[in-house]
Amino acid sequence: MRPGTVMLGEPLPNIPWQDRPAGCREVIWRHSENPVIGMHPFPAGWTVYNSSVLPYGEGFIGVFRVDHRCMTPHLHLGRSRDGLRWQIEEEPIHFQSADPDLGGVDFAYDPRLCRIEGRYYVTWCNNYHGPTIGLAWTDDFRSFHQMENAFLPYNRNGVLFPRKIGSRYAMLSRPSGPGAAVAFGDIFYSESPDLCYWGRHRLVLRRGPRKWERVKVGAGPVPIETAEGWLVIYHGVADTCDGFVYSFGAALLDAEQPWRVRYRCSVPLLAPEAPYETTGFVGNVVFPVAALADAATGRLAVYYGCADSVVALAYARADELIEYIKANAE
Repeated sequence: MRPGTVMLGEPLPNIPWQDRPAGCREVIWRHSENPVIGMHPFPAGWTVYNSSVLPYGEGFIGVFRVDHRCMTPHLHLGRSRDGLRWQIEEEPIHFQSADPDLGGVDFAYDPRLCRIEGRYYVTWCNNYHGPTIGLAWTDDFRSFHQMENAFLPYNRNGVLFPRKIGSRYAMLSRPSGPGAAVAFGDIFYSESPDLCYWGRHRLVLRRGPRKWERVKVGAGPVPIETAEGWLVIYHGVADTCDGFVYSFGAALLDAEQPWRVRYRCSVPLLAPEAPYETTGFVGNVVFPVAALADAATGRLAVYYGCADSVVALAYARADELIEYIKANAE
């Protein structure tokens, strides 16, 4: 297979991109002008992080976690021509629902965006008697239609697959427990015929055994389909004397049975080292949430939250990343 053609999907010639710096030997490298989105995006907003983006029209669109000055997290829409300079709307996204029992969306964080069969879906950590997976759809990014929560509390990191597996929608999630910093969690796979009723739950990735991911793991960007299976970038959490440390991990899942792990990288791809990653409201956090993919060239641009304060960008080539996962597989 010719280098750069391992990913399945559409070309994205306007993907934000920087070549690997001279002398860099890492499989993933940071944007030279990180963070790409800093604090205080508008007067009521304090921090912006753990946010998701997609190609849209001639540029890019995103759903951003913005913690307001009162520290309540909300979801805001953002737009960009180049994926680097963003205009984030001051008014939070209003989710419409015909069912008042859903209770509205007044506390929402860590969104993901996924396009399936021409429709755009937002998943997020929704507050419904505890954290669970909220789900909504939009056709135009003007009106957002809230659907049933996917799971019971407690659950986080709900990430849809960009196509049906067989005839069913599919999602990764991380069942957990109460509290903001739950000290356990594994990644599970679930299926649904209608995005309402979810079942066929299967374990995908268990936390550990190595220290960098021994506390918990959680799915990051929407899985990327490749000739080798689903490329999944996730976060792994270590416990230290100074608190938790969040790093990037990666694995390859079977194309038609994604609960089956083909390869799992035993070492992190990216760990908090830069000042904007180690210092902030929650230090020592790199949290991957979105990945833009150019199938024509194999280029990847990964957006990630840093120290629960800002948004940064890192780059990789899919063929190199897959070979790295294989070479360092458990």
